Amino acid sequence: MEAPKPRQKKLQWEYSVAGLASKCTTITIKHPLNLVQTRFQVNDGRLFSQFPRYNNTAHAIFTIARVEGLKGLYAGFLAGALGSTISTGLVFLYYVKAKQRHHMSSEEKYVPDLASLVEAGALVCLCNNPFSLVKTRLQLQTPLHQARPYSGLYDAFRTIKREEGFSALFRGIVPGLLMVSCVAINFTAYKELRKTIVDLKTKGSKIQHQNPDQVLNSVDYAVLGATSKVAAILPTYPFHVIRTRLQQRPDGDGIPRYRNSWHVVKETARFEGVRGFYKGITPNLLINIPVASMSFIIYENVLKLLKPAKRND
Repeated sequence: MEAPKPRQKKLQWEYSVAGLASKCTTITIKHPLNLVQTRFQVNDGRLFSQFPRYNNTAHAIFTIARVEGLKGLYAGFLAGALGSTISTGLVFLYYVKAKQRHHMSSEEKYVPDLASLVEAGALVCLCNNPFSLVKTRLQLQTPLHQARPYSGLYDAFRTIKREEGFSALFRGIVPGLLMVSCVAINFTAYKELRKTIVDLKTKGSKIQHQNPDQVLNSVDYAVLGATSKVAAILPTYPFHVIRTRLQQRPDGDGIPRYRNSWHVVKETARFEGVRGFYKGITPNLLINIPVASMSFIIYENVLKLLKPAKRND
């Protein structure tokens, strides 16, 4: 009698769908604060700046809404949405594929090694960097700009390629690669904190090894998402500032304000000190704390809905 063939593992598509659902839901909410963050990051406080001065986050939002309207608050939205959606899908898909390569079940924990993180980070950065650069430049277009503004996503790509060359689309990729550590810290902290809370809730329970989906609720997911995100932001935020400053549009003479990442570090440290590397962190936290909470609530709950459907396939 022929032995039954081992059942092949199907692609765990529910992880990617859950991740994309959470990202698409939250990106619209966070974009205006992301725009304010970007403008704070590039404002180095020097005279004759082409960027407006804002007193704080609230003043920035009201000023932009009054002067530039709703369109101004959502400048660069399409580029950001495309880049974030692609990145999120790649991250979740890579994570699940890596688990499958290691022949692990969906319940087992997978902690990527350094080589895997570099591979995944390089893939995401290469795909997302052009969208990130265009989003940044569209967000920085203000009435003070002297150059002809980009009319939209396609015009920005076309103009950058014509005026600066194809390689300009990859400005800021070095700090972008370093920012991969933020994702690693975020998900590692989330998984470890999730395990800790499950252990605490099941401690002393008569039913051992309960399914985490039955132990945790939306409040737990919200706290876990917010805590793990703050743990990831604080040490990696300077990379955001460096990348944003590198991705600025060149001045009228076509010469970029900063030559490379090290030039940004030296100039920022010289004129602004440590504080310069954390410009815009207030809107960043206002974005990421509630968004991370909402994102993981949606992700975990969508995953719960999709798992039964997958078992029926």
